[in-house]
Amino acid sequence: MSTITADTARPSSQTLDSNLAKTVRTSRQALGSTNAAEITRTSWEALGSSVVLVVSDTGALAYAREIVERELDGIDRACSRFRGDSDLMRANARGGRPVQVSPLLIEATEVALRAAELTAGDVDPTVGAALELAGYDRDWRLLEHCEHSRPGPAADHDDRSPARREAELSTQPAGLAPRVIATLRAGWQAVELDRERSTLRIPRGVKLDLGATAKAWAADRASRAVSEATGCGVLVSLGGDVSTAGPSPSSGWKIHVADDHRSSPDAPGQTVTICSGGLATSSTTVRRWRHEGGTMHHIIDPSTGVPAQEVWRTVSVAALDCTDANIAATAAIVRGEDAPRWLAGLNLPARLVRADGQLLKVGSWPQGGELR
Repeated sequence: MSTITADTARPSSQTLDSNLAKTVRTSRQALGSTNAAEITRTSWEALGSSVVLVVSDTGALAYAREIVERELDGIDRACSRFRGDSDLMRANARGGRPVQVSPLLIEATEVALRAAELTAGDVDPTVGAALELAGYDRDWRLLEHCEHSRPGPAADHDDRSPARREAELSTQPAGLAPRVIATLRAGWQAVELDRERSTLRIPRGVKLDLGATAKAWAADRASRAVSEATGCGVLVSLGGDVSTAGPSPSSGWKIHVADDHRSSPDAPGQTVTICSGGLATSSTTVRRWRHEGGTMHHIIDPSTGVPAQEVWRTVSVAALDCTDANIAATAAIVRGEDAPRWLAGLNLPARLVRADGQLLKVGSWPQGGELR
């Protein structure tokens, strides 16, 4: 059975964590199919996505679920872009003015701004307005029933210069009105946090969206909270973003990696085993919808303000925790052809799937075990 190894030197705080104090192995068995006497699982829906909870102590499952539900409810109340009573909605509505918010939103915003800094702005929380312009203006459970499309080409890639994209007045044939094209520029550097006063100031005209980091961060918080409270090993998956904490089963935690995290273990993809840390998958194939005649997806390229060009339809990354794995996977979608070299430079094992289905493995990610 092949094993993923990685540099175990502690990384700088300014780089993504690639300190993998774990192994990642290929396996043809499904999540939780071994050590049946030791581990048990449950699943439900929250934060507009699926939740899977697996614990190594059957007797701890009910209490563990209470802990996870409490964590997710708090994060939803603080960070949701779709519920009117959330702290984030209040802050977005008062653009340009400091707003007192919960410590949880302060921490979530710090995580998002760190992601922007580490990726040179490729994972940027200030793309909320761009998501709305692309039609992602409601909870996904409502959006997917509104002109939702099957997988297909996303919005046409726009290779004009940023200056030309910002505002362009193009000459049209006689009788047609001039065409003005505008995009909203992101501004993560201008977001102001005051931890001491617990205030957040979002620039006027900018809307914060924490979707690129909040679920993975929530998975990390939930898995740690369960492990600390119960002492057992735990795996929490939120929409396919997987975090583990505590002692792992003797055979490790088995995770099926595919375009759609809801796929069964025998669906096309690869099942791998991790012993600790996190594994995250970013994909353009699931959260897609039709808007104004085009097919959109939810990963915005901040440099263009539109859905990222689909060089890779799915990227999976393993890292020290789920948050950093997700930051790297999302940035890889945005970076396109530069992604493999960037991931390799960070010593992050990764599995990338091109839009046409071709596979590329980076670092010590296993080469075999693919189901097609």
